[in-house]
Formats: sequence, structure tokens, C-alpha cells
Amino acid sequence: MSFLKVQNISHTYFTLQEQTTALTNIQFDVEKGEFVSLIGPSGCGKTTLLSIIAGIISPTEGRVLFENSEKDRQIGYMLQQDYLFPWKTIEENLLLGLRITKQLNNKTKQAAFDLLSKLGLQQIENKYPHELSGGMRQRAALARTLAVDPDILLLDEPFSALDYQTKLNLEDLVFNTLNTFQKTAILVTHDIEEAIAMSSQIFLFSKQPGTIYKTFIVPKTLQSLTPFKARQQPEFQTLFQNIWKELNHLEQHQTE
Repeated sequence: MSFLKVQNISHTYFTLQEQTTALTNIQFDVEKGEFVSLIGPSGCGKTTLLSIIAGIISPTEGRVLFENSEKDRQIGYMLQQDYLFPWKTIEENLLLGLRITKQLNNKTKQAAFDLLSKLGLQQIENKYPHELSGGMRQRAALARTLAVDPDILLLDEPFSALDYQTKLNLEDLVFNTLNTFQKTAILVTHDIEEAIAMSSQIFLFSKQPGTIYKTFIVPKTLQSLTPFKARQQPEFQTLFQNIWKELNHLEQHQTE
């Protein structure tokens, strides 16, 4: 039984003047502990799909199942911006989700502080977000997301605003952290290399309305390596060229 089933999802946005179909007939399965990526042209509905999986919006058609159930699950959502509250300390930001979900107690508080330490953020609890670098803020946001022990993490281009070196370091950190905690994750990205380095499966979306144009399976030899090390393997470049060619063909074909 798959951990996550996306079944025949279609979604249309309606306004008084028009209707726009963002997604049509999206379906795939994700196993527990698996990391998958969604790539494709801008406007192909990737973020809309994340919002549907998160339960933020309801699809026009289809359904999302967690272990064959439509029951609500604890979702962790991490975006391009860290959305740390600037007037709150890192400790207050870290514990916010636990307070909202009424999970805050001595045990969960200590576990949250342990997360900060594991993510290399020792002794910053009393600092404010503006006192931290972009990479440190994203690590703090990751700790806040993981503190509530989500069933699945939804990552919407969380590294795209960072400089390249910070981005590579954070990729490794997120990859290792999710493996340690056996978390299931779905990443939306425009970066083909990032998708290959972090995923076991990559779903390439067509332009609007978004459909799954092609699925790529990342070789096991790459899946077992950290993102930084995976980028150095010959299989990495081969897969990159294949995805690049398909994406290029897709964009040229759909703009004709």
C-alpha cells in the first residue's frame, strides 16, 4: 500500500470572466520515506498540486489519499521564503507550530531544540531572524517544520533564493535530515540538477493545463548518495541531458 496516492486530480480556477484549468488527470503514488520532485514550465500547476495535497484547496476532480484514507494528515510546508516572524525570536518561531497544534510540552520542546542542534543552529534561540543569514533562516524554518513531526513535507522551491554554495550545503542537510527521520517529501523546483540530486522519482509536467508528461526514475546508485556527491557521477549527467532534452522539446512543441 502506497503512503500517498494522487488519484485523477484535475483543477479549474473560476472567475466571473473566465475559467482556467490548471491541472488535468494527475495521478501518481509515493512510498513512505520517498523523495519525489515535480518539474516543468512556469504555470504548469505544480504549486497548485502542492496546495491540493496540503488540503489548502480542494480539487475540481479526483482525490488525495494517505494510506488509502482521506483523513487529514499533519503536513509540513516549506517555501522559497522562510516566513519566520521578524518580531519573534528563533525560539518563539520554532515552537509556534507546536503551540498552534497544541503539542507543546517539555518533551516536544526539547525535541525541537535538539533539531536546531542537529541542523547546526546551536545557541541562536534568543536571536531574531534579521540576525541570521539566509541559509540559517532556512534551516530554522526547516526545524520549525519538522518540530510538529509532519507525515509529509511539501517543499516549494525552498533553496531558490540562496547563493549556490549555501544551496548545495542545504540540499545535503535536508537530504540527510529527511533520511534520518524517514520523512516523505515532494519538492517543486525549476532546477533539474536539484531534482535529480534529491529524488528517487521526477515527474515532468507539461504546460497549462498541467499533466504528467513523463516520469524519470533516478538510478539507485545516485539515490544512495548525498546530493553533492550524486552530482559528480556520470549517471547524473546522462539523466540531466535526457530530462533537459524532453523539457526543451516540450516547451518548443507547446509554443508553436
